[in-house]
Amino acid sequence: MSFGDEHDSIGGAGQTRTRLPETGTSGDVYGGARRPVRNSRSLITAVGVVVLLIAAIAFANRGDGTDTTKTTEKAPGAAPTAATGVRPVTGKDGEIPTGYARDEQGAQSAAANYAVALVSAEILKPDRRSQIVRQLFVATKVDELEASFNKAYSKEFLDKLGLDASGNAAEGLTYVSRTAPVGTKATQYAGSSASVEVWCTGVFGTAGVGSTNPVTNDWFTMTLKLQWVNGDWKVESFSQKEGPAPVNADRTASDADEIAKAVEEFGGFTYAR
Repeated sequence: MSFGDEHDSIGGAGQTRTRLPETGTSGDVYGGARRPVRNSRSLITAVGVVVLLIAAIAFANRGDGTDTTKTTEKAPGAAPTAATGVRPVTGKDGEIPTGYARDEQGAQSAAANYAVALVSAEILKPDRRSQIVRQLFVATKVDELEASFNKAYSKEFLDKLGLDASGNAAEGLTYVSRTAPVGTKATQYAGSSASVEVWCTGVFGTAGVGSTNPVTNDWFTMTLKLQWVNGDWKVESFSQKEGPAPVNADRTASDADEIAKAVEEFGGFTYAR
């Protein structure tokens, strides 16, 4: 069960090279049968060439004991979706990374981490929800969006998930809501504003014996409109739609205890473009 199912949108490696044999020859890599040596002059000439080659190699390798071997091959370029090596953030405010770069990559990194926070189990807890909203959104939208979140995550809604008014599961149960961004795409960037789509997958539900809301997976895309405010990216609005979703693998589902244990033992990440 994804965030989008629960309520309407709010706020709007190295490479290996193999050298193949060249084609178009007669089959003999030397270009045909060799001619026999006809006289001693030819033999002397051949020996002289070999001696010169040996001398040239020895001269080229002469040095002070250090390795002078060089390669002319260039390192393979990074794939379009590979990490760039740029540090994505400079700090954290609670559990959410902050301090993104003021560029397109920084906006994508911010959007990925904000998507994780907006669909987390923490957003269901009133106290934590207020902190998240005030941290992620532009100040002019905070009050409006906090009221919208509170309405969406009403007591009736939490009851359907098997949670109490504080967003906690019953004893012996674990509520799971964890998102993993698969990729990001900046659809607009203008220095002080950006619109970023975040393709996500995740697991949602309540794990434990007797749960009436079993943990399932989902695929969805979040679109976040960002503004550069006071030295960081903030959310102006966001929306969500289903998919793109791949075909489900024919794999046996883990039991509730295994899922609950995995959530407790495996920590999350700071995501970066």
